[in-house]
Amino acid sequence: MPPQKLEIFKSLEGWAEDNLLVHLKPVEKCWQPQDFLPEPESEGFYDQVKELRERAKELPDDYFVVLVGDMITEEALPTYQTMLNTLDGVRDETGASLTSWAIWTRAWTAEENRHGDLLNKYLYLSGRVDMKQIEKTIQYLIGSGMDPKTENNPYLGFIYTSFQERATFISHGNTARLAKEHGDMKLAQICGIIAADEKRHETAYTKIVTGLSGEGNRAQEFVCGLPARIRRLEERAAGSAKQPSSPVPFSWIFGRELVL
Repeated sequence: MPPQKLEIFKSLEGWAEDNLLVHLKPVEKCWQPQDFLPEPESEGFYDQVKELRERAKELPDDYFVVLVGDMITEEALPTYQTMLNTLDGVRDETGASLTSWAIWTRAWTAEENRHGDLLNKYLYLSGRVDMKQIEKTIQYLIGSGMDPKTENNPYLGFIYTSFQERATFISHGNTARLAKEHGDMKLAQICGIIAADEKRHETAYTKIVTGLSGEGNRAQEFVCGLPARIRRLEERAAGSAKQPSSPVPFSWIFGRELVL
């Protein structure tokens, strides 16, 4: 990245403190996974788990495949923090840097960490999924790493994070809506509270991109408009498909098959 562009990010330290860190919540005011799960210290713990499992029985297999996908995406958090710390001008140079950019990355990671924890514990208690297969998938995913082709460029990196946060907001919002339709209001609440976090984080990342340049803003809008375009292409492809769909086994649900 040209030195003059790198200097822009270094000069935005004060801006980041005033405009980015305000989108973080104090730990004591944040929800925690245990707020939405059976209380292990309670005498009614086993009854609470039984109620959770009874509600989970009403959800179809395809819903759980999507929910597992959402959870695995959240559990790959080490990969995302690693990616942010490759970006020039904003990386956490020491692991405990006091720059606004580094404080944001660590606190954002800490907030996001609750998402995977909550979904993981819910899925474990539900009894509907093969946790060992899921755990292997997570280990494979984190071990494989990710190269989003940002080339250590914070402009490209923050465009990517804006898009990613919007995508997760949409996905968790959809699972919340579907859980409600199937009568599981507790799971709807879980997915909804995660979606709210993602929306808040999207607002922060979008603010970075919008504040940089008109060019960056246009690029961000283009990328964030891709889901709708992809959806239209999928609908068009589905409408013109001549061959019947084939069942596909998913190890996450004990090898049961779903028609795609």
